[in-house]
Amino acid sequence: MTFAEKVKQARIAAGMTQQQLADAVKVSSRAIKAYEKGQMHPRQGTICLIGQALKVSIRYLTDDTCTNPTEDIEKDEYIVEARTQYGAKGARDVQALLHENAALFAGGEISQEEKDLYFEALTKAYLKSREVAKERFGKKKDV
Repeated sequence: MTFAEKVKQARIAAGMTQQQLADAVKVSSRAIKAYEKGQMHPRQGTICLIGQALKVSIRYLTDDTCTNPTEDIEKDEYIVEARTQYGAKGARDVQALLHENAALFAGGEISQEEKDLYFEALTKAYLKSREVAKERFGKKKDV
């Protein structure tokens, strides 16, 4: 299923009109219509807001092969935090880091609470390392 189909389906399941979703995401209703028709694709930050408004995961919206609307939703808050502090690249880095480390839980017995603690610690370590690097090396200057 495509992004456009998922947004429309999730919006209807949430009982929202296109205008209500537009208001929640702070875009125009024309933008929502275009997203649902596949005529336009939102920026990653807007995808995060759509996911929050519709209570579906970023992964569900961005991965055409994902069929579970709440798959990896517990990781979304960490991705949003990284986006807030370090922009799109920070969000992509954390998303990749969390995805790659999820394999550590394959076949094991671990509670969701323990997974959440692990994801939180991993994200905090990433954000701290970015902060240290920024302090140590500063921003690159154009020459």
